[in-house]
Amino acid sequence: MKEKFIERQRALLRQGRLSRREFVSSVLSAGVVLPTALTMADRAMAATPKRGGDARFGMGHGSTTDSLDPATYENGFMLNVGYLWGNSLTEVAPDGTLRGDLVQGWEATPDAKTWRFPLKQGVTFHNGKTMTVEDVIASLNHHRGEDTKSAAKGLLADVVEMSADGDTLVVTLASGNADFPFILSDYHLLIMPSDGGAVDPTAAIGTGPYRIETFEPGVRVIGARNDNYHIDDAAWFDTVEILSIVDPTARQNALMNGSVQLIDRVDPKTANLLGRAPNIDILEKTGYLHYTFPMRVTMAPFDNYDLRMALKLSVKRQELVDKILMGYGAVGNDHPISPAVPFHAEGLNQREFDPEKAAFHYKKSGHSGPIQLSASDAAFAGAVDAAQLVAASAAEAGITVEVVREPSDGYWSNVWNKKAWCACYWGGRPTADWMFSSAYVDDSEWNDTDWRTTEAAVKFNSIVDEARAELDQQKRAELYFEAQRLIHDDGGALVPMFANYIMGVSNELAHGESVAANWEFDGGKASQRWWMA
Repeated sequence: MKEKFIERQRALLRQGRLSRREFVSSVLSAGVVLPTALTMADRAMAATPKRGGDARFGMGHGSTTDSLDPATYENGFMLNVGYLWGNSLTEVAPDGTLRGDLVQGWEATPDAKTWRFPLKQGVTFHNGKTMTVEDVIASLNHHRGEDTKSAAKGLLADVVEMSADGDTLVVTLASGNADFPFILSDYHLLIMPSDGGAVDPTAAIGTGPYRIETFEPGVRVIGARNDNYHIDDAAWFDTVEILSIVDPTARQNALMNGSVQLIDRVDPKTANLLGRAPNIDILEKTGYLHYTFPMRVTMAPFDNYDLRMALKLSVKRQELVDKILMGYGAVGNDHPISPAVPFHAEGLNQREFDPEKAAFHYKKSGHSGPIQLSASDAAFAGAVDAAQLVAASAAEAGITVEVVREPSDGYWSNVWNKKAWCACYWGGRPTADWMFSSAYVDDSEWNDTDWRTTEAAVKFNSIVDEARAELDQQKRAELYFEAQRLIHDDGGALVPMFANYIMGVSNELAHGESVAANWEFDGGKASQRWWMA
């Protein structure tokens, strides 16, 4: 009875029907000691969203080459920028389920080829224009066609036709896709106002919770609250400033001295120490994040199967988890599907460090001399150290790896997807098809291993197409297992570890009980879901 009474009093305090003094007095009468009563009051009031305040986030991403065009977004900084000014049609909720963002819901024909998405009504863009189906179609078409360079091109490759049925978007696919509503939550697919069937992708005019006031690529962005935002219980801050602070130590110091209130990519080596600060909490989420060393299979020496296999066998994966992640993660198995994602191939044999087999494949490859591995901590915290560990373990197999330390600025435009072998991270995706479509299918702009034309790659693409349309869950599981096996064996992806998201949070901020794990910062939406404590 006492617990029920206290919880009822908490609810009244959060609703504003009790003052703080009244709450404390009531729980004191129920036998709660004063210090505990005061703490209860503070926590209950912090859990009540309220408007106002200026939020400042520090992110270990960002580049001077960043553009406001959502088709070009390639790092976590721009993901968060996009969610300041824009919305996708659907979104991953804090509890991990999918829900409508700009749509009321969705329904499909039994073959999952035709989808209907009724739009929410009364949604307006920052320029005052009311959102229509035509705006949605033009925004999605920005990522389609032969000339587009959009990273989301592969996600929409199966779209045959889009049309309006009143206020409902109708999408016809070439083949069934049971996961299509998930695809529409991608952070590239932000909806913009159209004019004559075209959008202005660099204007940063959307339906989002904040209007962009300042954008300095690789430096910072500032957004001011959109008072006409279509979601009432969101966008609590007056302003949100996101700073690009690539250096892990500088980012951590910024949190400790109060320059920012939230940081991502806390260095696992110092996470426990940081969490001891009285005004800082460590927020850890297990999701889809994985760290990779992609080998471009069309560039020598990685065009040789045995050379790729030699390197995969020469990595001490548990050592990387222990020394780079400090235990905040798990070993990977050279494919991108997290154990948290449905259809993860649990039965696939875990690849282990095997210097004898590695030496066998290396000799068979016919290669000699050093192999360059480009790395920068812009890829992930400890990436250079991880590359050095890879080089050290490869040496035990007689393979010489030369680590090239690259500049952090411009890493994603000058190194990743260009140099033959480099360090990388992937936030992962909530479905296997989405992850494959983002980085492994042959028509993806982000296929950073360039794995497209080998016999195994061709088979992989065929399997992904088949699995996408398969409604029988058992058959789908078998197909996805084979897809993961093909990447594991033939692909250029060296995936040694899955990492937990580790964030540092000032006690100036508050958030709901559930925090999304699909991306850092509450799925990239802390700017609209969190509030000042």
